[in-house]
Amino acid sequence: MGWPLRMFQEEGFYFVTSRCFQGRLLLRPCQEVNEVVGGVLAKAVQHSAGSVRLHAFTFASNHFHLLVWARGASLASFMQYLRANLSRKVGRLVDWSGGFWERRYSAEPVLDDTALVGRLSYVLAHGVKEGLVESSAEWPGLTCLPQLLGPARRLFRWFNWTKRWNGRTSEDLAAQPGPFAEEWAEPVELELAPLPCWQGLDEEDKQRAVRALLSEVQAKARARGKPVLGARTVQEQHPHTRPEHLKRSPRPLGHASTPQVLLALREQYRAFVSAFRQAAARWWRGDFSAPFPPFSFPPRVVPGHLTRVL
Repeated sequence: MGWPLRMFQEEGFYFVTSRCFQGRLLLRPCQEVNEVVGGVLAKAVQHSAGSVRLHAFTFASNHFHLLVWARGASLASFMQYLRANLSRKVGRLVDWSGGFWERRYSAEPVLDDTALVGRLSYVLAHGVKEGLVESSAEWPGLTCLPQLLGPARRLFRWFNWTKRWNGRTSEDLAAQPGPFAEEWAEPVELELAPLPCWQGLDEEDKQRAVRALLSEVQAKARARGKPVLGARTVQEQHPHTRPEHLKRSPRPLGHASTPQVLLALREQYRAFVSAFRQAAARWWRGDFSAPFPPFSFPPRVVPGHLTRVL
């Protein structure tokens, strides 16, 4: 069965999830991984040239979540840049070769302010709801919490491997400083954009709203009475570890506070799929003037063969 078609809006908010290959702990938090991940994420936002804004994020040991605003299909190139650089650089850190990601990322539209706050709460709950740490602040991985409770800008290092490669001499590249040496490090700033429903609030009120969400998710976790693994144990896990059991759940079509909004999204998606399939049928017959829905990707055609829809 093929992947479901992606439907991008002219502009909109998305809740993005990407999981590591086989659920392995390839993103297991440590100081080096956090620094590299932060630099790659900041560079990806800069590379988007304003077509993607970052509102929240958290990196677990085997997956990550982003809450973003994106224009048109720019999220596709943003995620390609982000995941490709994470797989190369974090893979090098944890000595992992081969596939880094399990499957395509999911990007679910977030359709109203209540749903946006709900997705932010979900991001902040990571580590607590799973019983890994007692409070969100104890999670040792990269998270947006320090930026939500402090300055919105945070500085990381981007390790410029192009500079390293271009600066090589006739000597073997292995004789040069390693790929994460300070010679290749460039400062890069990661900025967190406020939720649109909070833009009218001053910093103190925004932080108060975040703390209220934290109190709620931590109270729910305590009520479940699950034992806590602890940040130290999380960091002691080997990044190649494959969990025995992975949580699997169907991907929602989107997130909204009312069923009516989700129903409208479902009808919009059905119309999008129908229009895409009609255009694709003409495309496969050689009619390359067939109009595809906005922000969609036509099938790739190889001379003499018809290949899969991207």
